[in-house]
Amino acid sequence: MEILTVVLLWAFGLAVVLGFFATKTNFCTMGAVSDVVNIGDTGRMRSWVFAIGLAILGVMGLSLLGLTNTSLIANNDTANPPYLTANFAWPRHILGGLIFGIGMTLGSGCGNKTLVRLGGGNIKSIFVFLAMGVTTYLMIFTNFSYTAFLSWMEPAFIDLSLNDIENQGLGTVIAHFIGTEIESTTTIVAALLGGLLILWAFLSNDFRGSLDNILGGFIVALVVVTAWWVTTGELGQTLLEEAEMMDEQPFALGAQSFTFSQPSGHFLRWVETGFSSSLYTFALMAAFGVVVGSFLYSILARKFRFEWFANWKDFVVHIIGGLLMGIGGVLAMGCTIGQGVTGASTLAMGSFLTVFAIVLGSALTMKIQFYKMVYEEEASFGKALVAGLADMKLLPNSFRKLDKV
Repeated sequence: MEILTVVLLWAFGLAVVLGFFATKTNFCTMGAVSDVVNIGDTGRMRSWVFAIGLAILGVMGLSLLGLTNTSLIANNDTANPPYLTANFAWPRHILGGLIFGIGMTLGSGCGNKTLVRLGGGNIKSIFVFLAMGVTTYLMIFTNFSYTAFLSWMEPAFIDLSLNDIENQGLGTVIAHFIGTEIESTTTIVAALLGGLLILWAFLSNDFRGSLDNILGGFIVALVVVTAWWVTTGELGQTLLEEAEMMDEQPFALGAQSFTFSQPSGHFLRWVETGFSSSLYTFALMAAFGVVVGSFLYSILARKFRFEWFANWKDFVVHIIGGLLMGIGGVLAMGCTIGQGVTGASTLAMGSFLTVFAIVLGSALTMKIQFYKMVYEEEASFGKALVAGLADMKLLPNSFRKLDKV
């Protein structure tokens, strides 16, 4: 069996596990933000943070045992995407994260949740996936990304290598400023940060009182870390070496783990090329796996249900959400899983910045929707936006035109 096939089968198999348990435990980052904003429940948010903490410790452990080569993640030629590159592209992380956060709220879930819902019979998710695919395709396979965003963003990017900083990993940056050795500093930072995130998760009964929250976070971290082992370990390194000898390298090859900002665009490209085998990417196989895993659980638990749009407005809102997720996900180089867990597990500064922007964009969108629902015609977009920002302590209360509800 060809080594590429083995890697793709790993992607599919791990994603089946992810889809199965994400459906069972209702692991959902948009739902996590909604729980906090609307009812004050932090259980699913802590499940996400628990997954991040575990993934950080898992990647650290693999590196200490010599089972992976994490330097591959910092190289544009060997990673997809290169989370740890020395080029700190902070504007794309902020704007991309905000756009993605808005989109996932309008689309009723992030890229992973869209696939999970699709596997459970939600027909709406097919349209969200395809809408997301259109803009993802444009961002990846055309000049749209550069023309619309990168052309004016790039001058603000910070090249850390000009200051003799090898990459944007928190451990590397801290080691540079305090004058310590990079590897040991990275290990200490990973152990402290991962441990603190896990501790924070368990401090609330919202999290520890729910087996599903614990299981969901554990499974997400497990599959992300295992995927890193596959693509940056012996198997992945051998594949990269073999690829250098190929006349035509497979598309989107490299050190990577789970991200769901790419699959929809890869899917449309795959269809466009007549289902070319060169488009069997890690991300595409992961998407197929999540749908299969979700479908299996939904059938076994007898929860498979067809769901359609409530009305035309519902349809339009979901399509807009999908379009925005495609733009934001590629611009930010990842989604709630791709940056929120996979990227964060590498300690990349851009990943944490993206997570913050996604949560902010999602929470603010929910606030605006809430005020427009409560105040109806009185609540213009501007008034709802200011009220939402005031609720989130980002503007003084004196600025608001709508009373807090």
